[in-house]
Amino acid sequence: MKRGRHWIIIFALIIGAIVGTILEGVLSGVAPVLTRGFSIGVNPPFTLDLNAVTFTFGFTLRLNLAGGLLALLLVLLLGR
Repeated sequence: MKRGRHWIIIFALIIGAIVGTILEGVLSGVAPVLTRGFSIGVNPPFTLDLNAVTFTFGFTLRLNLAGGLLALLLVLLLGR
C-alpha cells in the first residue's frame, strides 16, 4: 500500500457512512432494502466522575447497505 493510501480509505468510509445515512432517510419509502442495517456502540454513554472533572465517553455507529455500497464505491474510485 502506498504511503498515505490509508487516509483515503478512512476518508471514503466516513463520507460513505454520512451520505449513506442521508440516503437512508431519502430512499426509505422507495427502496427499503437500502435502509437495512444495524448499530454498534456504547449505549448508554460511559461517564467517569472525578469530582473536579467529568468525562463522558460514548459512540454509536449506524451501518446500512446504502452507506456500505457508497463507501465501497469511493474506496474503489479514490484508491487507485
